[in-house]
Amino acid sequence: MSLLQVEGATKRFGGLVAVDGASLDVAEGSITGLIGPNGAGKTTLFTLIAGFERLTAGRVTFQGADVTAHEAHVRARAGIARTFQIVQPFASLTVCENVAVGAYLRHRSRADAMAHAERVARQVGLGPMLDQPAGSLTVAGRKRLELARALATDPRLLLLDEVLAGLNPSEIRDMIPVIRAIRDGGVTILIVEHVMQAVMSLCERIFVLAQGRVIATGTPAEIARDPAVVEAYLGHGAAARLQARSAGHA
Repeated sequence: MSLLQVEGATKRFGGLVAVDGASLDVAEGSITGLIGPNGAGKTTLFTLIAGFERLTAGRVTFQGADVTAHEAHVRARAGIARTFQIVQPFASLTVCENVAVGAYLRHRSRADAMAHAERVARQVGLGPMLDQPAGSLTVAGRKRLELARALATDPRLLLLDEVLAGLNPSEIRDMIPVIRAIRDGGVTILIVEHVMQAVMSLCERIFVLAQGRVIATGTPAEIARDPAVVEAYLGHGAAARLQARSAGHA
């Protein structure tokens, strides 16, 4: 069953068409990938799904309801949350207080919001840093904080925008089980990511966006050998490595 359906999404900024008739669907309980070259329109599509920008044309359906005309805060309350590529925490507030910003969506009292924020922070591995100023976190810590702040809104759909960007291989390996555990806890995930090994490991299904259009969809193995994807994004070397990796896991 599809939790999210995007049909013919188009976004124009003056003469620029950033997203051009893109359609995708995300099955409930899945981790679905959205990949493509820089400038393909991936973040713009996330912005349209989350309601931060209005569609020029097309439709967004969430939990069977048309939310195309809904503002971002209405979609957040319905259960759509997103992270941002550029992490901007409230540097002087503690880690727990930063996470509580998200928790206030459903927990009105400070005590309840802080208690929920602490639980979520521990879930993503920030337990030892709860009382630290957010400004003191490493890049990896800030990525976890951004994840926790979105997760604290108790979403049904979590849009992860390059949550692994800027991390070293060890930090990426540590984050993959955190993302899986969030899905296993009942949150459906749509992830934009350039770290292809992680995408291939995490996702059951992948959509490929190029020049604002969806050019392919399929399993990781199908995407790795799709000629259009190899040409537009992966390149032959990366595609061969991913195919070998897929064969090794088969």
